[in-house]
Amino acid sequence: QVQLVEPGGGLVQPGGPLRLSCTAPGRSISPYSWAWYRQTRGKRRDWVASVFSDGDTTYGDSMKDRFTISRDDAKNTVYLKMNKLKPEDTDVYCCTLPAFASWGQGTKVTVSS
Repeated sequence: QVQLVEPGGGLVQPGGPLRLSCTAPGRSISPYSWAWYRQTRGKRRDWVASVFSDGDTTYGDSMKDRFTISRDDAKNTVYLKMNKLKPEDTDVYCCTLPAFASWGQGTKVTVSS
């Protein structure tokens, strides 16, 4: 497995933006795809977005117009930029490297006024 570190998260007002990041320290991740999921306690984990080694991206239906996933291979980091956040986006967001079955520790995002 690969360690994934997720700083960030926090409280944001409805309509506001937030950027999450996830880093694999000391590990070259350029050949691999990344993904973000989100999960509320007691509910299933929902896929948010993926970015592939060639930079192509895919999104869940409710996120594709507001969220942007990107990667910086020089920094071994993937980002999730979220715009126009809604209260229903409140969740714990987790990054993953599927090739290594590795998950970040999760970061809490709360959208509330």
